[in-house]
Amino acid sequence: MPRVPLPALLVCGTLTLVVSCGLSQEGGDGAAPGAPTGVTAAAGSATSVHVMWNAVSAEAGVRVYEVYRGTAKVDEVPASRHMVDVTRLRPSTTYVFTVRARDADGRLGPPSREVRATTPAAVAADRSAPSRPAAPRGRTAGSRAVQLTWDASTDDRGVVSYDIHQGGTKIHSVGGSQTGTVVTGLRPGTRYSFTVRARDAADNVSAPSAAVRLTTAPGDDDGRGTAPTGFRAAARAEDGAHYLHLSWVPPRADGVITEYQIHLDGRAATSLVWGGTAPREKATYSFYLGREDGVRHRVRIRAKLPDGTWGGFSAERTVTTGG
Repeated sequence: MPRVPLPALLVCGTLTLVVSCGLSQEGGDGAAPGAPTGVTAAAGSATSVHVMWNAVSAEAGVRVYEVYRGTAKVDEVPASRHMVDVTRLRPSTTYVFTVRARDADGRLGPPSREVRATTPAAVAADRSAPSRPAAPRGRTAGSRAVQLTWDASTDDRGVVSYDIHQGGTKIHSVGGSQTGTVVTGLRPGTRYSFTVRARDAADNVSAPSAAVRLTTAPGDDDGRGTAPTGFRAAARAEDGAHYLHLSWVPPRADGVITEYQIHLDGRAATSLVWGGTAPREKATYSFYLGREDGVRHRVRIRAKLPDGTWGGFSAERTVTTGG
């Protein structure tokens, strides 16, 4: 794979390199909250879309999140919630959504990145609900996440989405072609009960699956259960320039991971996106560092999980150019 200097935008085969232009502004000292990250949108039926995002830093003092469809605000929820179902939409229509955080003083942060979702076609006179998802199972991924999988439901018109419930509360939704997800943002050492329901285009909802009961690990691993493993970094010289060569094993996430974020010296430096077949057993990447000898760098990496949230960081490695 070719190596390129930063900053740049590289499309090389199926891998895209996107360079971060700086860190988002957080709240504090009179600043507005930062932009929500990890925003995803998925059709829940022919007339609804499920929008989900990560919490903005607690230091920002967020009071509510505002959800926009295009330029119109369609909902707002308290800071304790990080998802919403946008309803009364049109079938067979593509919608664009963003999320903004507002603090207790009324300061409104910048919008998140735009996400798109297309509602499926309407199905007339469909009163038949999908079958209940079968054989649900799961495992803990450290102290703050669990991985859930289930067997696909059947429906006479097709399953559009699956709703994940924690106890009696819906906490997430994934597309009808997906039969697994990672639930993040959990508390250490806590017992949880999850069920899954299938939904079709007419908003018919199946009976809940059997419950999956899991207890997260004690302590605080900062999401290490969803982090890349076997992370290695080495500085290499070529034609008078220095390059950083990385290798890692993708985390187990019950789905294909196509995007990673590299942090260099404490800052988000590069996002890697595979547009074709993403590596499952081992991934590698190299990029340009500069020409000066004796420069020390710290590097770590994290993956974007199949549910659109960021997993935990890998171990941090230190390299020195020319050393």
